[in-house]
Amino acid sequence: MSRDCLPPPAPEAPGFPLPEGACDSHTHVFGPFARHPLSGERSYTPPENDGPALLRQLDAMGLARCVIVTASAYGADNHAMLEALALAPDRLRGVAVLSEGVGEADLDAMAQAGVRGVRVNLFRRDGHQVYRNGMGLEALQTLAPRLRARGWHLQAWLHAPDLPELWPSLAACGMPVVIDHMGRMSTARGVDDPGFALLCRLVADGAAWTKISGADRLTVTGPPYGDVDPFAAALIAANPERLVWGSDWPHINYFGGATDRGVPSDANLLRALRRWTDDRVLRRILVDNPGALYGFP
Repeated sequence: MSRDCLPPPAPEAPGFPLPEGACDSHTHVFGPFARHPLSGERSYTPPENDGPALLRQLDAMGLARCVIVTASAYGADNHAMLEALALAPDRLRGVAVLSEGVGEADLDAMAQAGVRGVRVNLFRRDGHQVYRNGMGLEALQTLAPRLRARGWHLQAWLHAPDLPELWPSLAACGMPVVIDHMGRMSTARGVDDPGFALLCRLVADGAAWTKISGADRLTVTGPPYGDVDPFAAALIAANPERLVWGSDWPHINYFGGATDRGVPSDANLLRALRRWTDDRVLRRILVDNPGALYGFP
């Protein structure tokens, strides 16, 4: 049974100037549901937050650019993401979820619309998949030659402790690899966790990118996410040229239960990034790196 997610809070400016061309490299859109209904098989039910709502959020936050990732609640249906991309083609890029049977014409149309990558859902806890839907390794391996030909990258949603097992299969696809949300591990595991240590080495070698994001999902202590600081510091020390940042707006999977801290503030997430970086690294993470990875003009 799918649970209803809480809505995101009203946008709040972070309180410091963002560099010109700053990019939020991880967001989702949902709706309009009249045209783009959610998958019947899904792990959560988000409220409607469509392309125009996303643009209002970016404007309020002072963000010039954005990457929209098709969420698991849509399965392999990318239409909501593609409709949103058409609202601001120079400003927006996309990451799709694909089925093995996708046609060449559809891939060409997605590339023309601004799609630059594909996401696989390999996120498991105790051996069990956390979210329904998504693309797996088998489909990825089938599609990889066609995606490489278009210059796309692979975005992997996984648990860092599983990275040592998964990395050989990801690397064999021959595409740039982007690991979501610093490996989505709890800070309680510590920076010496073998999976996180491997992530740092891959970033240091330039073999992988990661999104230095998801502080609200890694934290044990909550805002202002001080327990995430050592993880961000380790990745920045490894290689700031392979890092991008994303808000994860509109922050699905918050339900308001007794142990739920509430939907995070994007301003707080940006303030954490500011705390982790000097001006040069902040610009690299928000402007230069996403410009290179997603091909912004």
